[in-house]
Amino acid sequence: MEDRDLLLSILRKLLKAEEKPGPGKAQPGLEVEQVDVDSPHGIYRYSREKGRWILEWVDEDDFTQRLEPGNYVVYFDNAKCPACRVYDVYWYPFVKLIGDTYPCNYLIALCNWFSRDCNSNAASRAFEKFDVHASPTTLIMTVDSEKRVARSRKIEGVKRMDELAKAIEEFLSPKA
Repeated sequence: MEDRDLLLSILRKLLKAEEKPGPGKAQPGLEVEQVDVDSPHGIYRYSREKGRWILEWVDEDDFTQRLEPGNYVVYFDNAKCPACRVYDVYWYPFVKLIGDTYPCNYLIALCNWFSRDCNSNAASRAFEKFDVHASPTTLIMTVDSEKRVARSRKIEGVKRMDELAKAIEEFLSPKA
């Protein structure tokens, strides 16, 4: 009887171990100082209050349906992209030091390599929805009260902090 109970206990532990997310995948709520190549794939939101990036969406089909109305700046990041590592040098200080200047929310969609190599349905679908085929790509968008992307501007390539600021200012300025 003891052997049987021990065997059942071991089997339960093994089954529970299989239920855990594999490498590169995590549950929403994970907080990190900076999203990097080893971070789980998904869509992260910058929390000004915490000064940290929070994994918000992993499995959703369309994360934009969960956004509050407002302006968003989304960095489409590929973990296997050398240019993205260069962009990181500008992106993270921009968000922390200058980001509050603009009425925007900051997001990162992270995959290994676009939607082709991604452990997150939400991030993979975002790359597809916004037709992102260059990395890094920054998307500035406005979400309306009906949870639709009312307008957007896609910027491809590495942008310095001043270039990113200018792009956001131009997007937010009223049209003449």
